[in-house]
Amino acid sequence: MHATATHTILVTSADTARAARPVLCDVGTQARSCASCHLRTLCMPVEVQGAQAQQLFSNLVKTRIRLHKGDQLFCAGDRFTALHAIRVGSCKTVTSTDDGCEQVVGYHLPGDIIGIEGLGSDVQTTRAIALEDTEVCVLPFDRVQQLAHEDRTFQRQLYRLLTAAIHRERNAATMLGTMRADRRLATFLLDLSNRYQRRGYSSSEFVLRMTREEIGSHLGLKLETVSRLFSRFDDEGLIEVQGRVIKLRDREGLQRLVLAS
Repeated sequence: MHATATHTILVTSADTARAARPVLCDVGTQARSCASCHLRTLCMPVEVQGAQAQQLFSNLVKTRIRLHKGDQLFCAGDRFTALHAIRVGSCKTVTSTDDGCEQVVGYHLPGDIIGIEGLGSDVQTTRAIALEDTEVCVLPFDRVQQLAHEDRTFQRQLYRLLTAAIHRERNAATMLGTMRADRRLATFLLDLSNRYQRRGYSSSEFVLRMTREEIGSHLGLKLETVSRLFSRFDDEGLIEVQGRVIKLRDREGLQRLVLAS
């Protein structure tokens, strides 16, 4: 196994300036119902039973928040009060290291629910930042709890979300601890391809909203390593790189690389 160095991103004054910009909120009558949302099969794939549960489900979303690129949705240390479902756009979640730097721990797409890690301690453990203009549905956790108490199907879905968060952490630890650098990047690209496909987008061509530096931080690799691997994959015909646009040319080749010892 090749040794790789974990890469972190420094918090800059530009980050602080972006964080200070106000977000735009749509409240009340403009908030959409989960029951009619086209992303429901991704973030809330449940059929609640009974009139009371259906009414609670229809009113689950209190607010939709619009974020500009670079705006913060929540910060580490914020009180946990709600789950957040990405409706449009994408976000990254980052955590601070002991030396004051940041490491990217998540790349989130439409239909993903973020912030659930804060449930255990009642405070957020990461910082969520928009990677592009993004719209997020806010699900107050008191409403989530009320619906989970009313409907067991929804309660099981909440448990699935918690389990998925645990699995993500475990899979990330496994990847960083056992995989070579090329396998990490191949796994990342194939996972993104599958996620885009589930959302009805192309699985063979997509835009990487994270920079090479952020991808390196997410995968525990240096920027130079990530750039070298993208060039190598391009030269070998596995992918085609056009700036941030990635085309998967040889999916089976990437899969063989992931499975290689």
